Amino acid sequence: MIDLIKKTLLASVGAAVVTKEKLDKTIEEFVREGKLSAGDAKIMAEKIVEQGRREFDEACTKLGSKLRDITAQADESTVGRLAALEKRLRVMEEKLAPPETRAGEP
Repeated sequence: MIDLIKKTLLASVGAAVVTKEKLDKTIEEFVREGKLSAGDAKIMAEKIVEQGRREFDEACTKLGSKLRDITAQADESTVGRLAALEKRLRVMEEKLAPPETRAGEP
């Protein structure tokens, strides 16, 4: 599970790097062609980067929340299974104990 999360995050970072490179090239091309001034290009790039950061932070928050939910569910399941195993173990120990040490027997 952890490996899947790591791979997903690394793929996202890789995609972000590729996207930033393409963004930079596109903005540079617009400036060269005169479609965009250097100042406007800088403002546009900053806005796009900020939007990307917000989206990344949102995704991280959602992922963290999901992981906490999954962990909590696993913990609840584990606690229940552990309690059932402990009960079975007590029953088996009582059955295997010598008669003089069994609970409730003289």
